[in-house]
Amino acid sequence: MSTKLKWEELVDVLEVEQRKLILHNDDHNTFEWVIECLIDICKYTAVQAEQTSFIVHFKGKSTVKEGVFEKLRPMKDALSDRGLSVTIE
Repeated sequence: MSTKLKWEELVDVLEVEQRKLILHNDDHNTFEWVIECLIDICKYTAVQAEQTSFIVHFKGKSTVKEGVFEKLRPMKDALSDRGLSVTIE
């Protein structure tokens, strides 16, 4: 019995691999701007956005969304376009 995965199976695994959208602290953006971006792009409530902005400020980074790469990429691009520092891990 072969333990090698077929190409289609590898693609399926990659498509469902959960990733994290990480927001990093910077010295350029205000709390208000970060909160507005999280509300607009990540569909956070005002309270969630405010709490997350404080976590990022004091801890240096925070996961803002989890999901498959294809769903996180547009949010990453939109947050980056607004000047925020974000990565997908």
